Amino acid sequence: MTMALNRGGNMADRRKDALAAAQRRRASGAAGKRHQQSHRMSVADAFRRDDTIEATRTYYAIVSVVAVMVLLGLVMLLSASGPLRAAGDGSPYSMVIRQATWAVVGLAFMSVVLRVRYEVWRQFVIPIGIFGVALMALPLVPGVGREVNDANSWVSIGPVGFQPSEIFKLAVIVGAADVLTRRQHLLNDWRRTIVPLGLMGGAAGIGSLVQGDFGSAVVLLSIVVVMAFIAGVPWMHLLSTLSALAGFGLLIIAATPRRTARLTAFLDIEGNKDHYAYQVWQGMLSIANGGLTGSGIGGSRSKLGYLPLAHSDFIFAVIADELGLFGVITVLGGFTLLTILGMQAALRAPDRFGMLLAAGVTAWLAIQAIINVGGVVGALPVTGLTLPFFSHGGTSLVACLVGVALLLNISRRGVKASGS
Repeated sequence: MTMALNRGGNMADRRKDALAAAQRRRASGAAGKRHQQSHRMSVADAFRRDDTIEATRTYYAIVSVVAVMVLLGLVMLLSASGPLRAAGDGSPYSMVIRQATWAVVGLAFMSVVLRVRYEVWRQFVIPIGIFGVALMALPLVPGVGREVNDANSWVSIGPVGFQPSEIFKLAVIVGAADVLTRRQHLLNDWRRTIVPLGLMGGAAGIGSLVQGDFGSAVVLLSIVVVMAFIAGVPWMHLLSTLSALAGFGLLIIAATPRRTARLTAFLDIEGNKDHYAYQVWQGMLSIANGGLTGSGIGGSRSKLGYLPLAHSDFIFAVIADELGLFGVITVLGGFTLLTILGMQAALRAPDRFGMLLAAGVTAWLAIQAIINVGGVVGALPVTGLTLPFFSHGGTSLVACLVGVALLLNISRRGVKASGS
């Protein structure tokens, strides 16, 4: 009898324990689902105004810096392009009017991105990625792609032309931020974190190299590496993955002797000044001509046919020529300040996704500016990259303004986390 009672009691205890375990599993599963879907929101919620947020000093500082750079860029673009446009029986204002039009388009996109909560972009990370890859394939389609300066990286649809790699940079930043947010506890896991990041960076870089756009390949890979480093991915994983991708990219470049010569011309600028380094040599002469005070706006002679692409890739040389050391400090100081402010916005972001998104945008603008200026002064190879906010190029300007809007969105909502 006693044994039977004990057996019955044990069975009742085991039944209670099993029921409690099942309840814990259900609760854990519900919590997991809530955690996975915590970033999801409806369209109405995405556009709903949050009255608890307010603009910070970082917000207004970013607006001021970008406004100054865009306006100065329009002035310098008019100076760099006007004389040659007028000499070619065109309007000296045609290029700057086109750029100003794109600036207005960029401001319209900025207003939308500022209105939408940045968290909503995580819900569309897969469609955004597919859209970006499809855009990168367009330049390879016969009749659609267009070759500009030996790079088949442009698309022409009727009267509209654009460069898909500029838009793809935003897609890569959103995708990398999402992966590094979801895998924040698995940063040492090769299969679940390193491989997806490597595939993302590799596909972005190789896609640009196939188009002949070495500069965009470097920028895209650098963005992913910087975001992974900020997220906490170990150095050894980053270096091994980056080395493999860089080696593959160099093989693609080495397959074409002309690209190899253009890439290595900066090692002997004076010896190649009549051919591959001609543009860099003329740019250096323009910078030297500017001196401390500059030749004055409109006073540069190099833009009168001596300096190729003075209105786009080498507009920094025209700025240094006409505004002197003051112009150089203004441009470099502006990008330095924007980088500091962008990292402040990242540090004060209310969540990990916002932090990585802000860091990615900041890294993009800083890296692209460094590569462009480095190429103009002869410290780095010339890659054909534009100087953000200054160079002629509608796609670049709109993409940069959208990136700034993401920074502003995160900075404004970070006030709840930072308290200032």
